[in-house]
Amino acid sequence: MAAHLAAVDTPPDLVLCSTARRALDTLEPLRTRLPPGTGVLVEDDLYGAPAPALLARLRLVPDDARSVLLVGHNPGLEDLVQLLGRHGDPSLLARVRVKFPTAALATLAFGGPWKDLGPGNATLEAFVVPGDLTEIEG
Repeated sequence: MAAHLAAVDTPPDLVLCSTARRALDTLEPLRTRLPPGTGVLVEDDLYGAPAPALLARLRLVPDDARSVLLVGHNPGLEDLVQLLGRHGDPSLLARVRVKFPTAALATLAFGGPWKDLGPGNATLEAFVVPGDLTEIEG
């Protein structure tokens, strides 16, 4: 997933990661692909956080951070994507509702200041799961 993220997306300006070992293991291969100076914050409050807590944390992101990568846990991440990303390709939205597996990557776009991020005001632009990458590589 780190190679995919590095190949298709603009690197995030900020990474927010849970303190859980599994989240840190997910982050590790990505760290080497981040541009120098990219902020990486490992935060206890992200461990097992529900969607409202994740949203509250995202609303605190400084506006000079144009993009954020959030490495966390389900069901909080899945619920957050469904809460925020109510717009976009209907087939992507349906896939998110069916299954949001471990190591899935959802890309959401939002055009306002972080403090205004809220339910339904983001667009789901992409949704990639590890199985998608196996199919592409195979």
